[in-house]
Amino acid sequence: MNTTPPTFSKNDNLKFFRTLNSKVNNYFKENNISKTGNWKLHLKTIILFSVFLAPYFLTIFLTTMPLWLFLLLSVVMGIGMAGIGMNVMHDGNHGSYSNKNWINKLMGGTIYVLAGNVYNWQVQHNVLHHTYTNIPGHDEDLEAGRVIRFTKHAKWYSFHKFQHYYSIFLYGLLTFNWAITTDFKQMRSYLKRKLSYGEVKSPKILWTTLVITKVIYFSIWLVVPMLLGIAWWQVLLGFFIMHYTAGLILSIVFQLAHVIEDTTNPAPNEAGEIENTWAIHQLFTTVNFAPKNWIVNWYTGGLNHQVEHHLFPHISHVHYGKIAKIVKETALECNLPYHEYKTMRSAVIAHFKHLRELGKKPQLA
Repeated sequence: MNTTPPTFSKNDNLKFFRTLNSKVNNYFKENNISKTGNWKLHLKTIILFSVFLAPYFLTIFLTTMPLWLFLLLSVVMGIGMAGIGMNVMHDGNHGSYSNKNWINKLMGGTIYVLAGNVYNWQVQHNVLHHTYTNIPGHDEDLEAGRVIRFTKHAKWYSFHKFQHYYSIFLYGLLTFNWAITTDFKQMRSYLKRKLSYGEVKSPKILWTTLVITKVIYFSIWLVVPMLLGIAWWQVLLGFFIMHYTAGLILSIVFQLAHVIEDTTNPAPNEAGEIENTWAIHQLFTTVNFAPKNWIVNWYTGGLNHQVEHHLFPHISHVHYGKIAKIVKETALECNLPYHEYKTMRSAVIAHFKHLRELGKKPQLA
């Protein structure tokens, strides 16, 4: 990972973001509405936590249920878990869930439900991903070790020619890896690089928080069910299925927004500068999908409106559907790209087609 951050061009002859920002601000002012979440988000929070927690309590109190029902409930918990991550945790850690800071911190802290860590997530997502979107060596969302090649800048290995087949099986390991290893590796790396987001906390507090939350997490999800009489192998299997379901959903949603045919992976020039301004850079590196599908809109927390989210991360996702028209019109007026797939199916096909191209030996691609 490159530790010298690139800079963005300051030359905005099109005045794109200034114009767009003014239009969006006028929308909220004219309609007298807050940019943060509203009752729709609050209701969704209750629903998603119910989907996540109700199966858990059923499994620990009805310990004699059939195995097929136990596994089905594990899948349901995974669906709820991913939903909380995309809707509640995501808005909370961007400060867009509420206009009250303590509520945002509380909702952002729901990442511990996903076995994640607030500090790590805010650095990786808010700082690295949102600032250096799709820039190889700076956006960690493009890093998958040697296993998957997400950009043409990554080293090619012969097994990559099969990555469009096997990647889908690895995607499900996302939150499972968070729980076991990723958080510890990230914290060591980020503290060494002195990265932070918002309030700076001491390494001792951050490490203590990480260890304590992990102990509590594994106690709730593994120790308690075993103590209540559920077989150890059944508990471990259900835990894995829950995480695999959540990881698969989250990975696919994330990949469709950036690792797809239409996006680019701009590299800085010799002076360390990216060709476009930050806002215009977001248009070249980000894609929307299924913008009119209400189910996708509701469940993914507006992450299918990724263009709007990257330009206005401090606006709650409940407003993206309304401001999308403004963003699209302004981009087209400035003759800038606005990448969009009408359906989720077409975006999924484009993603795996892109993986297949990246998997080819470079001189043959």
